[in-house]
Amino acid sequence: MSNSINVKIKKVSKNSLALPRYATVASAGVDLCADLKDTLTLSPGENVKIPTGLAIELPGPHVVALVFARSGLASRYGIGLTNGVGVIDSDYRGEIQVLMHNLGDQPITVNSGDRIAQMIFMPIFRAVFEEVTELEETARGTGGFGSTGV
Repeated sequence: MSNSINVKIKKVSKNSLALPRYATVASAGVDLCADLKDTLTLSPGENVKIPTGLAIELPGPHVVALVFARSGLASRYGIGLTNGVGVIDSDYRGEIQVLMHNLGDQPITVNSGDRIAQMIFMPIFRAVFEEVTELEETARGTGGFGSTGV
């Protein structure tokens, strides 16, 4: 059984960065790399939009590409994504750009070719909303943040 989809990819810059690839057979995502003309320094507290030099065409509205922070950058340097998770809709054809945020206390240098984020592909379910006056009861009920233990 194959869980693959065909995603068209286009290089939108003249740099010769490699196309994204899966690091291992069990990798959920592909790394996205910075496509920069010059080295960039991301100061503590600073947000920056970093181009990847790539645009994609997803196979249809049943698929979304999601861009996440790389856990190594987050744990070592406090680098996250400004928007938490980037959403690439199936009808977007522009360059993928990563909104990075330096949550750490040291400047971070980003070079062209550095792995800056990871992208995964997920199925989409379109909701059909049905307004009701009551919802089914559960053991948790309306318990919110931390109500199940931590």
